[in-house]
Amino acid sequence: MGQLTATRVEHDLVGDLEIPVEAYWGVHTLRAKQNFDITGTQLSSNPHLIRALAHVKQAAARANRELGLLNAERAEAIDAACERIAAGELHDQFIIDPIQGGAGTSTNMNANEVIANLALEIMGHAKGEYQYLHPNDHVNLSQSTNDAYPTAVNMATHFATQPLLDAMKVLQDSCLAKAAEFRTVVKMGRTQLQDAVPMTVGQEFGGWAVTLGEDRARLEESLSLVTEINLGATAIGTGLNAPAGYAEAACRHLRELTGLPLTTSPDLIEATSDVGAFVHLSGVLKRVALKISKICNDLRLLSSGPRAGLNDIQLPAVQSGSSIMPGKVNPVIPEVVNQIAYQVVGHDLTVTMAAEGGQLQLNAFEPVIAHSISLSLKHLTNGCLTLAERCIDGITVDEAALRREVENSIGLVTALNPRLGYSASTQIALEALHTGRGVAELVLERGLLSAEDLNELLSPERLANLSD
Repeated sequence: MGQLTATRVEHDLVGDLEIPVEAYWGVHTLRAKQNFDITGTQLSSNPHLIRALAHVKQAAARANRELGLLNAERAEAIDAACERIAAGELHDQFIIDPIQGGAGTSTNMNANEVIANLALEIMGHAKGEYQYLHPNDHVNLSQSTNDAYPTAVNMATHFATQPLLDAMKVLQDSCLAKAAEFRTVVKMGRTQLQDAVPMTVGQEFGGWAVTLGEDRARLEESLSLVTEINLGATAIGTGLNAPAGYAEAACRHLRELTGLPLTTSPDLIEATSDVGAFVHLSGVLKRVALKISKICNDLRLLSSGPRAGLNDIQLPAVQSGSSIMPGKVNPVIPEVVNQIAYQVVGHDLTVTMAAEGGQLQLNAFEPVIAHSISLSLKHLTNGCLTLAERCIDGITVDEAALRREVENSIGLVTALNPRLGYSASTQIALEALHTGRGVAELVLERGLLSAEDLNELLSPERLANLSD
């Protein structure tokens, strides 16, 4: 027979449950664990949310002590427990599924129970001795799930966005480095997949760097919307059971604990029912994902070949590409980032529908909003770093081959048009197209330009309109 696990009995409105004696979570957490087996993951997979929840409870305890609702011993124990959890302890005790019914109540209860039982230990009591410090009466004092959970989600989103901003900067810097490295490497630019006019490889990478910088700016702007919180609203925004001055005090303590520029919403009724900030942020994440996916599409096209494709650039070979075709190397890094982008687009649709589905004074679907945005942020962060470090940084070019393609391209005629005139240029283009000969070769053969003039007109600086 297996060894029996020691348990303690806890009670809720449904009845009694046996809880493992070593568990910091309690009966409400176990009910949720039994009810919601959805994603195969746990709240512990989102450390930003756990940190945010701990800080919300810590700020609440400080505000409640300040206003005379919580005695010093309990307040200090809750404060100390929250500090330890925010620093990374006991995250494995947050065991419920991130997608759940109940508008986040299960998440809030999980936090209340873990904090309460750690605080009890700090006070010298056993887990589950709630007569000394209770998850709801003390840890959740002056709060409701409906203000504590949304506030934590706002903060967690802010915490998780910073790594993405940093990762986008890494990717942007990688593109800028290649823009400098390939500044004078001439190639053919293309529109609608057809030869257009010459440019440099550096200009191509520089354009990508600019678009990444623009999206970083948009993402930073969107964070201002999630710094407005509804802590103090309690159940529906009326502030029922929260004392006068509590919302202001709790927000002040949260600012001190996190360094975030948090403000209390001027209308807590509206703030409790509205999730517009997440719709906006998710839309920006979709924009970021689509821009990066477009870059990956370009990388795959530009590296196609190597003999029967464009082969403008060579991606670093990071793994074998085929189980049947020896020597084949696939653009696996751009491909995986493409897939991340598609997933982010799907998450954005989830956020959109969940926001629309809210009813009356509360949106019950904020857990799936939080989970979707969290995944988008995490995966985009990893994708940007992977793309920079495993792909962009290792890209090489064959400058001589690119130059030959430019000189052989029909599109080169456009660069000569101001000197040759439209009619002569058209004749050169048609002959080059039908004979397969190069534009420069035909111009010299017809004596339309001297070799010196032609070299000047076809210089990298002029072709790509480069400035010093």
